[in-house]
Amino acid sequence: MVQQQALRDFARAMAAFFDPENPAGRPSWRKAGRAEGFRVVAVKPSEVRRLSHRVGEIWVPKVGWVRFRWSRAVPLGVKSYRVTMDRAGRWHVAFAAIPEPIPAPGNGKVVGIDRGVTVSAALSTGELLCVPSLTARERKRLRRMERRLARAKRGSNRRGRMKLLIARLKARETDRRKDWAEKASTDLARRFDIVRVEDLNLRGMTRSARGNAEAPGRNVRQKAGLNREIMRSGWGLLVRRLEDKAPDRVEKINPAFTSQRCNVCGHVDAKSRKSQARFACTACGFACNADVNAARNIAAGHAVTARGGDEITRPVNREPQLLRQLA
Repeated sequence: MVQQQALRDFARAMAAFFDPENPAGRPSWRKAGRAEGFRVVAVKPSEVRRLSHRVGEIWVPKVGWVRFRWSRAVPLGVKSYRVTMDRAGRWHVAFAAIPEPIPAPGNGKVVGIDRGVTVSAALSTGELLCVPSLTARERKRLRRMERRLARAKRGSNRRGRMKLLIARLKARETDRRKDWAEKASTDLARRFDIVRVEDLNLRGMTRSARGNAEAPGRNVRQKAGLNREIMRSGWGLLVRRLEDKAPDRVEKINPAFTSQRCNVCGHVDAKSRKSQARFACTACGFACNADVNAARNIAAGHAVTARGGDEITRPVNREPQLLRQLA
């Protein structure tokens, strides 16, 4: 059953790749240690049962009853599940089900979200959301294990143990980021009718600056560090979960001039951004957190939406008007 299902999944992936209307890419080769697992279909309701408050049991063909941690209720009508093992050596069972979207509160509120590295998500309401990452003690331990991994001989048992320890520590950071994204997206979907975010090309923003032999890149190490921080901030995960939980209520705004525009007078000046966290308008003197100011511009929808429904709003320089009024 498992081998037949793997062939069916591969055939479906190849059909999607050759479909001109489907943006799916070519199926990649499986790598050992990554996404290890199998999928089982035609699941009967009697094959999943709950033993206690935190323990459940599932019938796996040719294996028998296997216990798992009951982290959430199993949706009714599930017909398949997938058993996987991650790089940290943890086994997971995931049931295939599409949850219902979160209904809109109906209060007409609009929120803008500005995503950054220091502050993962700044809301137009003034709230600053930060992704929980590894503690200072855990980062020190991670650096020590990475040094040991670099000195270990390839293929040795010591290198395998170090890779497993590093994977477990990084899996802890990934779990915290996913938990933050789930809770933050659920809270935003329940509180606001419209959620507006920047239309960012994350794939291009996190692309390596290494270049090639003919045209080598510049500041490669600095760009690599920035790429890691962007991916640790969970920018794409937050928006993806928002689109799943609040379909047709997430609007993507062109990010042009959102960090340089004053949300009070509309004056655009790069010098208004005094630092990473401080914004002080050079025209009207309004000052606030720079990320909150950008989030308010996003909430107002000053730029072009990704759907192309709004008009283009050009940057407005009101400094000459203010000087004439003062004169």
